[in-house]
Amino acid sequence: MSTARDWLARRDAVVCRGLPRVTDVVAATASGAMIVDVDGREYLDFVGGIGVMNVGHRDPEVVAAIKAQADRLLHTCIHIATYAPYVELCETLARVLPHGEHTKCLLLNSGAEAVENAIKIARQATGRGAVICFGEAFHGRTLLCATLTSKIDYKRGCGPFAPDIHRMPFPDVFRGGGDADAIARRELDRLRRAFRNTIAPEDVAAVIIELVQGEGGFNVVPEAYVRGLREICDEHGIVLIFDEVQSGFARTGNWGAYQHFGVIPDLSTWAKSMGGGLPISAVIGRAEVMDAARPGTVGGTYGGNPVSCAAAIATIRRMEELDLNARARVVGDTIRARLEALRPSTPAVVDVRGLGAMIGIELAEDGDVNRPATDATKRIVKACLDRGLLVITAGIYANIIRILSPLVITDEELDRGLSILEEEVLRHVGTGTQAPSGRHLQPAVGKVSSS
Repeated sequence: MSTARDWLARRDAVVCRGLPRVTDVVAATASGAMIVDVDGREYLDFVGGIGVMNVGHRDPEVVAAIKAQADRLLHTCIHIATYAPYVELCETLARVLPHGEHTKCLLLNSGAEAVENAIKIARQATGRGAVICFGEAFHGRTLLCATLTSKIDYKRGCGPFAPDIHRMPFPDVFRGGGDADAIARRELDRLRRAFRNTIAPEDVAAVIIELVQGEGGFNVVPEAYVRGLREICDEHGIVLIFDEVQSGFARTGNWGAYQHFGVIPDLSTWAKSMGGGLPISAVIGRAEVMDAARPGTVGGTYGGNPVSCAAAIATIRRMEELDLNARARVVGDTIRARLEALRPSTPAVVDVRGLGAMIGIELAEDGDVNRPATDATKRIVKACLDRGLLVITAGIYANIIRILSPLVITDEELDRGLSILEEEVLRHVGTGTQAPSGRHLQPAVGKVSSS
């Protein structure tokens, strides 16, 4: 039987090195919030496939739906023959994520593909070409999406990039001084000035923004900015696009982050946890905007595959049955409280932020936000891995630890994972040696499965 080391050697021999490898874990099975590797070691999953497994690994009803659909129909291409799962999933999405009085959907394969198609729809709807995006944004790795994406490390050597893309600063509350309303006013004024000295508003097809930035570090947009952005887009006939690829499907305590703000976009993009682990994505929007796309200009051979659609329908049904929106709020409150408790004794913890169960902790050297604790964060992540806890970083300096655990995680599992994280933060950047609130910490050993 091959070991993890064997599989990693085989991977290095045949897999393109440009594909990131964040850990040396080689997964064999997974269930709920746990992953077991090929050597039998268990890992508590605070990553969830980067926000994909909100409903948990291998939910039995999702697996059953996949198997049942595979017995009926694997593929026809929706362009060639209509099939029920595609239509049923679009009906479900329009129900839980309404965009005005009449909502329509387009199903695709990935978040990047959803973003690409949303931009194409916006351009056809407006007859314009320019797109406004934001600093610290991540929208994918295809050529257009890499242009929209901010972090240079994701796009080195990949240019020239798509033209007529204009980047504005994200209204960052933490770095802007903490007054959300003042920051919103300042950045809305900046956008209005950009319409005078950078790009004419009548040339702008779309503004695309993450309400909670994913790779950018879990920065949450101020509500006043979202409302002002909606007003500006309405004033100038610009399509407003919310990228909800990472924030969607109960992660923030609602089906979509936009539902926290009371602002409805013209178009939105979705993927990750929508399929319960299978690749599927969507563009959702107001019918009159969606229908601006000319036949043949959107879609693709595999978009809305029947098996992926069946998985998504079952996933959303399970989220409703388990009330994962409510569970996300409980999980998020717990995570936030535990991480905030580190701050009095740990100056390196400069911020804890997010929405719902989409929470990140930012670390800086000696509490100086201008000195990101990149190396220490890397050591913390490695130490957590050695103890059987999977966590990953975010932010342009990789000094933010983000938590995207499955929302079905048990209270005991959540407590155990947070205890490990707390101790490793204190070990590497803390000023003391005791656990927060006198909590007993787990020994630094991993648990091995007996199966």
